[in-house]
Amino acid sequence: MAYDVIVVGGGPAGLSAAQNVRARGRTVLVISNPLEENPLWRAERVDNYLGLPGLSGAELLAAFRGHAQAAGAEFQEGKALSAMRSGEDWYISAGTAVFQAKAVVLAAGAARGKKYPGEAELLGRGVSYCATCDGMLYRGKKVAVLGWTPSAKKEAEFLEGVGCQVAYFDKPQDCAVLGTEKVEAVRCGGVTEAVEGVFLLRPAMAPGDLFPGLAAEGGFVAVDRNMAANLPGVFAAGDCTGGPLQISKAVGEGLIAGQRAAAFAAALK
Repeated sequence: MAYDVIVVGGGPAGLSAAQNVRARGRTVLVISNPLEENPLWRAERVDNYLGLPGLSGAELLAAFRGHAQAAGAEFQEGKALSAMRSGEDWYISAGTAVFQAKAVVLAAGAARGKKYPGEAELLGRGVSYCATCDGMLYRGKKVAVLGWTPSAKKEAEFLEGVGCQVAYFDKPQDCAVLGTEKVEAVRCGGVTEAVEGVFLLRPAMAPGDLFPGLAAEGGFVAVDRNMAANLPGVFAAGDCTGGPLQISKAVGEGLIAGQRAAAFAAALK
């Protein structure tokens, strides 16, 4: 489906962006994991958000989402897996679906954790970030699932359902993907399993992996005062642009990014 703007991330920055896109009469799709997987959800009490002290993170997120939803924002559960620009449009895949938009707001939070040994080298040769996308390629084969989110177990069950033999590793810390031309094994915490595929199921992809060529500064997305990144039609907001990692900053940046993305899309109509 085609939208004016796609927002990647359903935290405070992304929801603020989505609401502001709708306030300017443009269509918007928010691609995000379930609210319960957002780190803010686990905060028992938030006292530094102006005017609303004492609420839990879950209460704040639910209110933000309800506001964006009431404004007409649409939602797609899951994580964005790839992005490609063709002509004046961006195409973003989430699961097995592909969505189209004139502009994108990247608000998926700060990338946590670096790549494991062998991950980048064997991407597409046994390393995957999406079980529902690539699972059928490994039917009848043994695969490893490295999961850091509650939904990772569901993806592991999906793989078993399509006939894969699954070795599941829950929130592993010390990992390496082994192989030369293709994946041959995975090592987690001193345990080595011979596998033909490895599914790395993190909450979100690093911005540079999702948008090749995206400029970064100090590990964060580089933006100007309009929250515009170096790629045409791409804006960013929230933790992915750097500190301070606060809700107020995320909401403010989301407002700017949403306004600018809506204007960018309108100019291409």
